[in-house]
Amino acid sequence: MKKILAFAGSNSSTSINHEFITHIANRINGHDIKIIRLMEYDIPMFSVDKESANGFPLDIQVIKNLISEHDALMISVNEHNGAVSAFFKNILDWLSRLDKNFLADKKILLVSTSPGARGAASSLEYTKGILSRFGGQVIESFSFPSFNDNFDNDSVQNEVLNMGIEDVLTTFAHEIED
Repeated sequence: MKKILAFAGSNSSTSINHEFITHIANRINGHDIKIIRLMEYDIPMFSVDKESANGFPLDIQVIKNLISEHDALMISVNEHNGAVSAFFKNILDWLSRLDKNFLADKKILLVSTSPGARGAASSLEYTKGILSRFGGQVIESFSFPSFNDNFDNDSVQNEVLNMGIEDVLTTFAHEIED
């Protein structure tokens, strides 16, 4: 049994990415999964001046420790205007300053969703490209389009999308067992 940490990169209290990653996490059996909300941690906007004056925020160390305590991660990234959200980018900035390899040896399932037809694909691609810089290995990724049309009552309404999710979950589960 592996320990998996799951979270969304959103700071919205009504985050569809949090709803989506919760659904995804609940589809995996036989592992210890912890779902967190990054918005519950007190993380100021990164600046070199703040780091110099105050050091690292306590909650960044808490998040880093949570990542370290888990074997794998499941992350759902949101998108603002075609880019990764400033909130999530800020979390990555602080974590990478604390420890450039904060994702060392972590296997990652990366997903994204949005109300639009591209399903936050731009944010997904950006995040997919950057996580390896911090030692992470993205095993699978999946962009889920048109969330409000394809997801309802914790259920995927589109059978093709549902099969796609099942495929990436199967591959991810297999890879974390190695």
